[in-house]
Amino acid sequence: MNTLLNHLAPWPEYDFAEFGPVTIEPLGRIQQLTASFLGRNWVAIPHVTHHDEADVTDLEADRKRWNAANPGAKATLLAPVVKALAEALAAFPLFNSSLLADGKTIVRKSYTHIGVAVDTPQGLLVPVVRDCDMKSAAEIQAEIQAISTKARTKGLSMTEMAGGSMTVSSLGHIGGTGFTPIINAPEVAILGLTKLQPRPMPGADGGINWRLMLPLSLSYDHRVINGADAARFTQKVADGLAEFSYE
Repeated sequence: MNTLLNHLAPWPEYDFAEFGPVTIEPLGRIQQLTASFLGRNWVAIPHVTHHDEADVTDLEADRKRWNAANPGAKATLLAPVVKALAEALAAFPLFNSSLLADGKTIVRKSYTHIGVAVDTPQGLLVPVVRDCDMKSAAEIQAEIQAISTKARTKGLSMTEMAGGSMTVSSLGHIGGTGFTPIINAPEVAILGLTKLQPRPMPGADGGINWRLMLPLSLSYDHRVINGADAARFTQKVADGLAEFSYE
């Protein structure tokens, strides 16, 4: 890692006040930590991002029915994504691994812990939900809600953010059609979600059938994962979402 940094050009430095009025303030502590981790991960990991879409038309209709019938346990789309991600990790175990610092050794994990990126006033935090393959979507939903609230109010310990198999980062409540999420080392992949998009599809009667599609952006470590596996992985996630039911 140090060798990589030593080959970078020096950071440009200016007296910005020469160009106009400025305000100087330090980054928050969490922002500084996050920036250092993201910078390291981007420089050290050869990122490739594969983009795909999942048809969540039936899932969204099912979710809305569930919320109407269960107003005290409102469901979001994130919990089904975590469940589909857990199934994909079981089908493609290479994604549930870590490459050690020597660049020669793979650690394969027999657990399925999913990190969920949370935007807090202090900066980005990634709590980890444990054993997602053994929990229902309702249990995962409740745990995500509780840990996200804690992240935004009290903060999280390093233990609560360690040991993830893979991370999911959702911008769907804000917008976007795709992005390149930075891998949360020592994981080898991260799944990004953006805003649901209506898409016209050919109907059985020859007309247009509008479907609701969820954009998927999978960034992966190309030292460990190849493009074909990435495409199969996102298709598995999409299949899991298409088959998901709240019943």
